[in-house]
Amino acid sequence: MDLKLLFITLLGIICCSSAQQEGNECIKANALSCGECIQVGAKCGWCTDTEFLKQGEPTSARCDELESLRKRGCAAAKIENPHGSQRILKNKAVTNRKKGAEKLQPEDITQIQPQKLSLNLRSGEPQNIKLKFKRAEDYPIDLYYLMDLSYSMKDDLENVKNLGTSLMKEMSKITSDFRIGFGSFVEKTVMPYISTTPAKLLNPCTGDQNCTSPFSYKNVLKLTSNGEQFNSLVGKQQISGNLDSPEGGFDAIMQVAVCGEHIGWRNVTRLMVFSTDAGFHFAGDGKLGGIVLPNDGKCHLENNMYTMSHYYDYPSIAHLVQKLSENNIQTIFAVTEEFQPVYKELKNLIPKSAVGTLSANSSNVINLIVDAYNSLSSEVILENSKLPEAVTITYQSRCKNGVVNEGENGRKCSNISIGDEVSFNINITAQGCPKQVKPESIKIKPLGFTEEVEILLNFICECECHKHGIKNSDMCHNGNGTFECGAYSPHITVLRLLRKTHFIAKLHFMCFHGRVCICDANYTGSACDCSLDASTCLASNKQICNGHGRCECRVCICDANYTGSACDCSLDASTCLASNKQICNGRGICECGTCRCTDPKFQGPTCEICPTCPGVCTEHKECVQCRAFGTGEKKDTCERDCSYFNLIKVKDRDKLPQPVQAFPLMHCKERDANDCWFYYTYAVNNTEKEVHVVEALECPAGPDIIPIVAGVVTGIVLIGLALLLIWKLLMIIHDRREFAKFEKEKMNAKWDTGENPIYKSAVTTVINPKYEGK
Repeated sequence: MDLKLLFITLLGIICCSSAQQEGNECIKANALSCGECIQVGAKCGWCTDTEFLKQGEPTSARCDELESLRKRGCAAAKIENPHGSQRILKNKAVTNRKKGAEKLQPEDITQIQPQKLSLNLRSGEPQNIKLKFKRAEDYPIDLYYLMDLSYSMKDDLENVKNLGTSLMKEMSKITSDFRIGFGSFVEKTVMPYISTTPAKLLNPCTGDQNCTSPFSYKNVLKLTSNGEQFNSLVGKQQISGNLDSPEGGFDAIMQVAVCGEHIGWRNVTRLMVFSTDAGFHFAGDGKLGGIVLPNDGKCHLENNMYTMSHYYDYPSIAHLVQKLSENNIQTIFAVTEEFQPVYKELKNLIPKSAVGTLSANSSNVINLIVDAYNSLSSEVILENSKLPEAVTITYQSRCKNGVVNEGENGRKCSNISIGDEVSFNINITAQGCPKQVKPESIKIKPLGFTEEVEILLNFICECECHKHGIKNSDMCHNGNGTFECGAYSPHITVLRLLRKTHFIAKLHFMCFHGRVCICDANYTGSACDCSLDASTCLASNKQICNGHGRCECRVCICDANYTGSACDCSLDASTCLASNKQICNGRGICECGTCRCTDPKFQGPTCEICPTCPGVCTEHKECVQCRAFGTGEKKDTCERDCSYFNLIKVKDRDKLPQPVQAFPLMHCKERDANDCWFYYTYAVNNTEKEVHVVEALECPAGPDIIPIVAGVVTGIVLIGLALLLIWKLLMIIHDRREFAKFEKEKMNAKWDTGENPIYKSAVTTVINPKYEGK
């Protein structure tokens, strides 16, 4: 009889649950606890009255729309329906300072209000906050002038040398607190971007032009209010040169953005003027020079020079956008007319940036900067940090002259003059609760400004009655369960399993009166959710937990030397040992028996491969050359830099040591500046470093001039004679052919006159009539 009653009860629950799917969204959700119910939406409530449910109704019937719960007889006092709330934690008024008033520190100037809030979010219930922005009078400005110093910018440098005092004077009309700095860039110092021959490294320009050595980026002057100092330092700068047309400006922009201490950025308006007459290299172009490591977005300035241009690739545009936004830097691209289309496309990808047309010699740079600043500062665009899971945000702006913007345009207001005040209505809504319910924080800030609004988010994911649950309540079967919000925990567990399976045949338990679960043979646990079937822990190799553990409730319990969800991560570090008996060559961490290289230059099974590092022979070439022969680039610093190995000279190459297992070495063949070859071996024996070098250089023999000249003269004479003989032979052949032709025509000619009817003899016979023949 009990089994029959059980079957009828379960069938009734399933049928009732199926019928409720046609109801409202609160019922459709099949919420099995008060916390689940209030996360469905703001109009859902939970009835905590223990007498509310009728016989046969599931626990999920406690969750319904508020009006429906009242009609069904649940008293208002028994309905759980929490609401969101907000609290302002910091609300400093915007600054009303006028130009000429007492000078304030940047941190004392406020342009956005309030500055910090705390929100309690109920799912589906938006919280509206109002932000006010007022553009302050006489707001401090930091401007960093970043200039291309390749050879084509020679005329521009002359005009920029007096920029400091002139720009200070012009910007004084806008602010009384103005600082200016200067930096320059050329290109990565590797082939094929520059010529690496020694002469070109010293002076990359052609002819008599005196240029400085090529460099990637140099911070010439930290931000200062001294315009004369700017003029003085910039006046000492020299033009450099490179081989290709695009420049390495992106490397320089990244360093200016992330090296705040070196540049001297303050928490004020930050402007960067990028001046060039060429295009730019970006991420991926570094492969041309054998540079494959992505840009790490960190500061690498030493003595104000960027030192890692030959190790890290150019940054991508997205990477630059991220770093410029993080550091509140507004960019002004001052470029020549030829490259306007390129940089206008770039401007569309970089928020709060402007493009100005630079004259051929940069004579209009001051007007360009002032116009670009006025354009940038007259527009306010709000940006928020990454939102937590299940949180959405919408903006509405109320700008000058009553203009209201919504949607994506609700983030911004344009044509804002100094002293104008605009407001933003922001709705923040939680669509359910995140998987990990914990307080979150988001920040909203106007692009290009250092001020921001911090908003603390707290999620309402449980009802108030949840705090007052009674554990081991005698209202549950044998006191095994928790009574809370008018329901029993075991009963909730059973219904949750029913909701997931929908079919009794798939359940792994029998339930008596919705409180106690009796599990099948292959299941255990209070909710029969722990499978005893070890096949659920099969790994890809068809072994239980990879053969390194046991399966309990679908979870692998690993042996001592293994970890991981499938016991596939070995804790044995022997597989990470390099040939020098160090873990990952001292350049990485052993994880699951595999090396993870922490030094980005190295890779390979034990972090032994460095694609961008020079070879052993190249690395020691200069020191071997200066110690063995007194030549090379290090000959002046040989004692200081090259005393780290023992040098042994041998007479010829046959005397050089050969590699053996106990004493590995490297055979090297290098060429000096005079095209002479020298041979040496480099070996490390324990802590001793030894170099065996052949004492004689192999230089190419000089040419023997006399045989070369004699050979050239002889060759010319012989060639001349040969040409004359050929000409003579051709003439003889031609004459013989003409003579034979003449003879043939002569033989064929006929001089018979009798056959010609019009022939008349040329002889006339005259007879003297008086001649008598005597």
